[in-house]
Amino acid sequence: MCVYICVTGRGSVCCSVRGKRSTMKRAARRGSVVLWLMAVACVIVVVVYLQQSNVSSEGGWHKLPKLINFFPREAKISSKRSAGVCGTPRECPAHEISFYIHSGAANVVPAAICVQNKLVLGTALNNAGGGINIVILNGKTGEVLKTDHYDTYSGDVKPFIELLKSIETGSIVIMASYDEASTKLNDELKNLIAELGSSHIHSLGYRDNWVFIGGKGVTGKSTFEKHMKSDSATNKYDGWPEMIGLEGCVPKYLE
Repeated sequence: MCVYICVTGRGSVCCSVRGKRSTMKRAARRGSVVLWLMAVACVIVVVVYLQQSNVSSEGGWHKLPKLINFFPREAKISSKRSAGVCGTPRECPAHEISFYIHSGAANVVPAAICVQNKLVLGTALNNAGGGINIVILNGKTGEVLKTDHYDTYSGDVKPFIELLKSIETGSIVIMASYDEASTKLNDELKNLIAELGSSHIHSLGYRDNWVFIGGKGVTGKSTFEKHMKSDSATNKYDGWPEMIGLEGCVPKYLE
């Protein structure tokens, strides 16, 4: 008995299995089973060879049989980066600057401010703190000019007042609260922040959360502002409201 398999193409593979006749039935049956198994093995060798030949000669996994599935059906491959500390990466038109801000969460998670998809104020940079956090940008280029935080709960607010008065026309100003930011906000501070375009600074209360983007020399009120009142009936944390945030594109300063 002889089984002979041969496949030709770019390369050729042949496999043969030979058996010796026997006059005994039992030996014949046993020999037939062995020959059948050897024939199956030869078929497998040929198939594997063809698969490898296709991959190497055609240069891609796409030539393998469709029955081979390298990924589960529910798996999805995406070229997008996952959201991180600066949220989902955002691309803005050339005349705008991308930003992402979030307030603090209770007295545990500090505020964070990102500009052009880069963290410029936050825990990782060790430049965020209780009170009001601030970032000042060159309104024409988006360059970061100043990052700081001022303790408006129990600290001296004179340096904060001096900073606000020194801001040059055309600057973009970003602010975010953390922990308690209202206790030391006197009328002078509130008026200076209102001049930057804030609508909510005069109503900022104890442990409220607040984020804001304004500018020196702008007219009207900013649309980039969010305010969450602290309310014992609705607070997410023990004594503090939930974290709030803003993200988007702010126009550059045009003279």
